[in-house]
Amino acid sequence: MSIIALIVAAGRGERAGQAGPKQYARLAGETVLARSIKALGASKRIDGILCVIHADDRALYDDAMKTLSPRLRKKLREPVTGGATRQHSVMAGLEALTESQCETVLIHDAARPFVSKKLIDRIIDAVPLTGAAVPTLPMIDTVKELDRSGFITKTPDRSRLRAVQTPQAFTFKLILGAHRALVDREMTDDASLVEALGGPVTPVDGERRNVKLTTPEDFAVAELNLTETVSAMGYDVHAFGEGDHVTLAGIKIPHTRGILAHSDGDVILHALCDAIFGAIGAGDIGQHFPPSDPQWKDAPSSTFVAQAIKLLKEQGGSLVNCDVTVLAEEPRIGKHRDAMIESLAGLTGLRKERIGLKATTTEKLGAVGRGEGLVAQVLCTLRLPREA
Repeated sequence: MSIIALIVAAGRGERAGQAGPKQYARLAGETVLARSIKALGASKRIDGILCVIHADDRALYDDAMKTLSPRLRKKLREPVTGGATRQHSVMAGLEALTESQCETVLIHDAARPFVSKKLIDRIIDAVPLTGAAVPTLPMIDTVKELDRSGFITKTPDRSRLRAVQTPQAFTFKLILGAHRALVDREMTDDASLVEALGGPVTPVDGERRNVKLTTPEDFAVAELNLTETVSAMGYDVHAFGEGDHVTLAGIKIPHTRGILAHSDGDVILHALCDAIFGAIGAGDIGQHFPPSDPQWKDAPSSTFVAQAIKLLKEQGGSLVNCDVTVLAEEPRIGKHRDAMIESLAGLTGLRKERIGLKATTTEKLGAVGRGEGLVAQVLCTLRLPREA
């Protein structure tokens, strides 16, 4: 006999304001569904996990599963296609488990990725009392009841009210029977079916952090809780050589000389890459694009930035802003500043208001002061996943 977690992931989640179904939106680089599976799979008491997904989402599901460990993938059952409503989707999942040795089933919303092992233990331990157990939270705010016209008419006693979460746990026979008996009656949660048939449900202490991600604000708060802000600096210098322009931030600026470099010698973009690579522990630009490699001869540095941004996103990170300082006696970049910022915004995905660009001389001091070359320093602020 086993304990199976059934994750309901067939909804569309339109209120969440995401580009697609909210269970496949990414939080700090990982989908909500994968985080929910990991949270449940962290419990050694759960023997298997079955996801109920939308008929159109198989490719999204398969992609989301790529971040799971081999150990966790072994717990996964083949996903089941859900129905038109949450209740129909749960029913499809339960019917798929009828041939298994499932004794206890935990029904969980995919949009609750922060459930803890302690809460899972409490729920499982409470099932033998009545056959049904749900996590609850006391109401903090005063609750009002409205009439059909939308006016407040009553204030219930909040000491007797509870907000209900998932996972909700049941003996398999009890919840399967309840769903079969009330298949056409739409309920907001699974415990309601047991209640409707006269069965008692055991409440256990829920957790405030076990939130259901529903609105854009929920996702914004979750992202902040999962990430931390770090700063990183990149620095690059190139000497002048023969030529008629220099490239800065992807913009060609006319000049009496060019840059000595294997690529296009864009000191701003090179410094930006080094800042990003350094922040994620990925070495430096020379390791990724060695000057000894002929494929990078005269290559546009925008290619390097694209790779740096790609690696950053793969680690669940994002750029918050970047502040650029160019040190050079010449060329003057003032009239090119707007175009350079526009270019940087396009390359990084940052809003223009999050990009600083300054230029200064070295008062004729040093190699830069003698007009032998130019320097760029880029300070970036990034958001990276917190260490578990």
